Amino acid sequence: MKKKGITLSNGEQYYYIDTKEGDKVLVLLHGNMSSSIHYKPLIERLKDDYRIIAPDLRGFGDSSYKQPIESLHDLADDVIDLLRLLSIKEYHLGGWSTGGAIALSMAAKKPDDVEKLVLIESASFRGYPIFKKDEAGTPMVGKYYDNKEDMAKDPVQVAPMLGIFNSKNKAAMDAIWKQVIYTVNKPSEEDNDLYLEETLKQRNLIDIDWALTTFNMSNFSNGVSLGDGTIQEVTCPVLSIWSDKDVTVLEYMIDETVEALPNAEKVILQDSGHSPLVDKPDELTNKILEFLK
Repeated sequence: MKKKGITLSNGEQYYYIDTKEGDKVLVLLHGNMSSSIHYKPLIERLKDDYRIIAPDLRGFGDSSYKQPIESLHDLADDVIDLLRLLSIKEYHLGGWSTGGAIALSMAAKKPDDVEKLVLIESASFRGYPIFKKDEAGTPMVGKYYDNKEDMAKDPVQVAPMLGIFNSKNKAAMDAIWKQVIYTVNKPSEEDNDLYLEETLKQRNLIDIDWALTTFNMSNFSNGVSLGDGTIQEVTCPVLSIWSDKDVTVLEYMIDETVEALPNAEKVILQDSGHSPLVDKPDELTNKILEFLK
């Protein structure tokens, strides 16, 4: 699980896990509030079958955040540059949560390089909405923030999380993960502490939240931004995995992405939450291996 370092073409200091075993490459992209280390359960199970490359995305984990991102496509470009520097041309690609949206961007940008794509509890190809809240703190579905500055003041989803990051409040972050991510099982105490330490390294929360709301690969508006139509460039086989106890990414988000792709299938994991990496690591591994092989 040791990370290696490299300097990207844009000057960012990039850190990543590289098992350097196996002829076939599987690139794994983590989600928001996480890092490459959160893929530990999958890396342990897949490293004998694939060379695993799992980067800390810009502003996450140990990677630098010199130049703020404008969109999730910027993070996709970073990973593409990493693979170019490592002389990796063809690879399978996996993305968990926010990482799934970034993986979709990569698959659209490099359709000849991405052989197969695995989406794990993935954000939609139309982004992930953060709705305005009423006086009681209840989301007003369909009412969006007009800009990043207003969204940063969101009293439920954004501002409290920013406070937790700024104060490095591990206990509060632990409570959040156990409430909305680990809704079925919990990692071991040792792994949980490791994951929390990695989570609290994040330095781009506001930018990534805004990038999620404005991300839109469709042909129409998502309420905040017009789509760029690039979902049509994703031509590789896609496996979308969703868990029936996921309260973070809802099933309709999975379905709308699957329906927009010409070669996609959906698999539902039973009794699993937003992190099947913790809830159902063996079943998740088997689904991925079956699809890739």
